[in-house]
Amino acid sequence: MKKLSFKQTVHFFSRAAVFFAVSVFASQCFAQSSVSDEKVSNFYYLKKLNSVFDLVQQYYVDEVDPKVLYEGAMKGLMNAFNDPYTSYLDADTIRDLSDTTKGKFGGVGLSISKAVESTPEKPAYVEVVSPIEDSPGERAGILAGDYLIEIAGKPTPEMTMQEVLNELRGEEGTPVTVTVLRGKNISFSVELVREMIEVPTVKYGMIQNTGYLRIIQFTPETPARVQEAIDFFKKSSYANMIIDLRDNPGGLITSVVEIADKFIDEGPIVSTKSRIAFENSVFNAKKENTVVRDIPIVVLINRGSASASEILSGALKDNHLAYLVGKRTYGKGSVQQVIPLTETEEIKLTMARYYTPSDTNIDKIGIPPDLEAGYPDFTEDDEKAYLELIKSNAVEEYVEAHPGMGEPEIAACAAELKKTYNLDERLLRRLIRIKAVRTQSNRLYDLDYDIQLNKALEVLNTTADFNKLVASTKTLHELQEEAELAASGEKKAVSSK
Repeated sequence: MKKLSFKQTVHFFSRAAVFFAVSVFASQCFAQSSVSDEKVSNFYYLKKLNSVFDLVQQYYVDEVDPKVLYEGAMKGLMNAFNDPYTSYLDADTIRDLSDTTKGKFGGVGLSISKAVESTPEKPAYVEVVSPIEDSPGERAGILAGDYLIEIAGKPTPEMTMQEVLNELRGEEGTPVTVTVLRGKNISFSVELVREMIEVPTVKYGMIQNTGYLRIIQFTPETPARVQEAIDFFKKSSYANMIIDLRDNPGGLITSVVEIADKFIDEGPIVSTKSRIAFENSVFNAKKENTVVRDIPIVVLINRGSASASEILSGALKDNHLAYLVGKRTYGKGSVQQVIPLTETEEIKLTMARYYTPSDTNIDKIGIPPDLEAGYPDFTEDDEKAYLELIKSNAVEEYVEAHPGMGEPEIAACAAELKKTYNLDERLLRRLIRIKAVRTQSNRLYDLDYDIQLNKALEVLNTTADFNKLVASTKTLHELQEEAELAASGEKKAVSSK
């Protein structure tokens, strides 16, 4: 996402002013022309909108504030695209965005998305794109892909995105209750106590001879932190590397390009394409910026990997530099710009789509892993047991009664809870561990519970020829071509019956 400079804004509105003047003139000249002509049609609808605005002001039963009409029209205009990333930003929303950009705000630590249109078949619940690491939302066990169906007792389909943000953000130390829907049947409520959320960037460490790099979000500081991690890995004589992009909601395109350039020798990292010429660009790698060569790399991805994290994983995959393990990514392949209208209002507009090095856009599709690895789906009995455990507060009560729990105590507690709640002991240990260490910083990794991380380590440690394995993977373009051919074949088979 980009924000136009003042000079660009002046240029933007200069062109807009010329367009408006021509529009008014043409609407008068061509008032009797057919509205099927595209240009005349634009003027026709603008004139109708202006007429309705005047009509409502003159004849509505109560006196109407023109600002209310204007803001309503602007929101409706932006919502008409049915694009969750295009929106009208009033002063409150701008302040929220500014807080996020500065990297600190009072809230619950959830990166969220919300559909514009709500229907009985598909309510516009708030979707959790990813929980922010070491936040109230993550410690409460909220996962990427969960839906918030109620916030503070209010059904979320009826709320605007701004109303959602107003409810979730607030003063540090104040509580808010959310109702979570997981899958089709698991629904539970949890009270989250707001904290000062600091937008994190990078965490890293060694797992034996493997350099483990977790990129949490792409900010202006992220490339420098990634370089620190690489320098640390080299000093630690690393043999291979894991880049963990799970639950990374994205960030700045300039940040991810700078990071990708550390791994890719040459060629495109990402390109943006638009019907607007100045939005078309190609970001190329430069050989002199490459600092990691000939190191086996596994990238961890999941449903919470979105936007800039998909640019990095797509660039490494298309260049056959990394092997992807986990689950299909979120699928956000569009680029937004923030355009100031006045000092107190802006619009965020989707201006382009980005394409991976193999010239592939993954919007609403996502990036599939080379090796799928995840957690077993809950059975009906599992869902029932999980709900009973959440509602019972048994984990919280046990942890409070046994302060300073270590791994042996956590394992003993899980074995005890399993007698009542027949769930996988690894999951139970994970739930207990989160509560037991909630007053500490999150541990860097959890090998006891993390199936995907263990699978990544297995690939690195047991593959005889890693370069051959990565070279055999298909680019995103090849995968999409295969999917299109398969879909075409299915259609032909159906039509021939």
